Amino acid sequence: MKNWDIFLTPYKQAVEELKIKLKGIREQYQKSSKHTPIEFVTGRVKPISSILDKAKRKNIPLDRLEEEMQDLAGLRIVTQFVEDIETVVEIIRSRNDFVIVEERDYIIEKKPSGYRSYHIVLQYPVQTIEGEKQILVELQIRTLAMNFWAIIEHSLNYKYSGEIPDYIKMRLQRAAEAAFRLDEEMSLIRDEVREAQQIITRKQEQGRKF
Repeated sequence: MKNWDIFLTPYKQAVEELKIKLKGIREQYQKSSKHTPIEFVTGRVKPISSILDKAKRKNIPLDRLEEEMQDLAGLRIVTQFVEDIETVVEIIRSRNDFVIVEERDYIIEKKPSGYRSYHIVLQYPVQTIEGEKQILVELQIRTLAMNFWAIIEHSLNYKYSGEIPDYIKMRLQRAAEAAFRLDEEMSLIRDEVREAQQIITRKQEQGRKF
């Protein structure tokens, strides 16, 4: 039996530190004249019950969790447009405060369920009282539409314990394609949307000056 509080503390630290850094990138873009590729950032440490369920499902020994379970710590970057995902990926690749272990493109190669997202597994150094500890962190990058679909699918998977009825799976697949078409349509008017957002931002800034 693990002491879960002690075991998960470095993962919580990694999530909080990375959230601050990623939100800092967003804030820098907002203060510049450039389009902000990051809409919002969230993060979490996997609940103990989910860790145990996945370990059992994947036959991962509890003493191998650090090496074999890449999503104990997870962060999600949500973007407005599909094109923003590539921008964010390039930002992540350019940094030197962590190491990229693996990249998985579920946008070009979607999962059979319809799931789309870009996954990057990072090795992130956390400073502890016992020295530096390397933590695996899974970073998911997806659009607002992809995120909405994924949240719904996750809820249904939880409800049906991973055995979603076929008729619901079919509708989920249709919804995934509809979400992807939405992203495609939004990309076609991307420049118009960005210009409108810049106008709104300028007006808000002018309002704060008075």
